[in-house]
Amino acid sequence: WKVTHSDAAEDLLSEARFFDKFAGVDEQTIIDILTRRSCEQRREIAFEYERFAKKDLVSALKGALSGSLEALILGLMKSTAQYDASELKASMKGLGTDEETLIEIVCSRNNEELAEIKRVYRDMFKKDLEKDVAGDTSGNFAKLLLALVQTRRDEPSNVVDYEKIDEDARALYEAGVKRKGTDVVTWIEIMSQRSVPHLQKVECFENRQLYFASRLNEAMKSKGAKEKVVTRIIVSRCEVDLIKIRTEFKKHFKRSLYQTITEHTKGDYQKALLSLCGGDD
Repeated sequence: WKVTHSDAAEDLLSEARFFDKFAGVDEQTIIDILTRRSCEQRREIAFEYERFAKKDLVSALKGALSGSLEALILGLMKSTAQYDASELKASMKGLGTDEETLIEIVCSRNNEELAEIKRVYRDMFKKDLEKDVAGDTSGNFAKLLLALVQTRRDEPSNVVDYEKIDEDARALYEAGVKRKGTDVVTWIEIMSQRSVPHLQKVECFENRQLYFASRLNEAMKSKGAKEKVVTRIIVSRCEVDLIKIRTEFKKHFKRSLYQTITEHTKGDYQKALLSLCGGDD
């Protein structure tokens, strides 16, 4: 099922004309078009839409949508790095810090992704991400986040350094389990600088697809759903590793992500999530 960007933009333009004439909004058309395209295609659709309609697509979507569906669709209109940067900024806005969001994004992105997020954050907000993190967090939590944001983590290697793994395992034991109180400096140094495969060999780092699957499961445990968490993970991972997250979800929680979304969400928001999810397992 394929539609050219120009056709898709015209579809959205006809919707915009429909908005002007009638009170209702056809959310299904918006969902069908925008959840089934890549970020690059959505950018082209936005360009074509502005050329046809002489107005900004994001502004039109803001006027047409509301609530969780609006947050999800507007998130899709950003690049992955722009979306991550926006979520980080929002997590440090106003009183109190949303530490879960900070942890989720900073701890799960690799060096290349974090470097791009920092660049985009500076472009979008004219501020330095490291300074904002330092100003909004404190203590050992701040030290760990800053160490990660500074992107000093080793890149994955095909060579397994068993000697280094053994040294690190011993150092972590000496710094934590064996003594009263934890040698935080040692923990932060190892956790923020070693490659992810290396940390998995020391068995102190789960694979990130399982982490996201666990976060989604936790967010949809109760009758409703923590929609902000669900939206953030689905939007930020839909073009990265969502299929692998679906696999981990089914393996560990004995039901599909698709079924879980169906049970815990509703309406057009549910339709958009299921479209991004891409299928039942």
